[in-house]
Amino acid sequence: MYANGAFKNPFADFDFSKISSEFKLPAMNVESFVETARKNFATITSVNTAAVESMKTIAQRQGDMVRAAMEDLSKHGSEVLAAATVEEKAAKQIDFMKKTYESAITNSKELAELYTKGQTDAVTALSARVAELTEEVKAAIAKK
Repeated sequence: MYANGAFKNPFADFDFSKISSEFKLPAMNVESFVETARKNFATITSVNTAAVESMKTIAQRQGDMVRAAMEDLSKHGSEVLAAATVEEKAAKQIDFMKKTYESAITNSKELAELYTKGQTDAVTALSARVAELTEEVKAAIAKK
């Protein structure tokens, strides 16, 4: 390491080109790589677009549900105020609570189905692309 008291780099005489020439990297088909990237990007774009549309549908449906609930509440308030007796008012409130509960259950199920459909569609599209990509890789390996 030290010749005549001076530091000598141990890699100064090392020929890296000899070692790198021994490694044979496979030739890569750039067109195939670009086509694969294009398909992947198209799938991701499609899935993202579908996800945005799904979220818009869900948000729109939730807005409709809230609007309907507010209309029902307003109508219910008028009916309770118009009731003649305390018993009649109590009966209207109990009926309203039952209707509200049933509506909440129905709306929750509908929203869950919308979420599930959106996620199922996304996973199906991604799974199809992964299966296609797997076949492309197998075909590329088989060619060599």
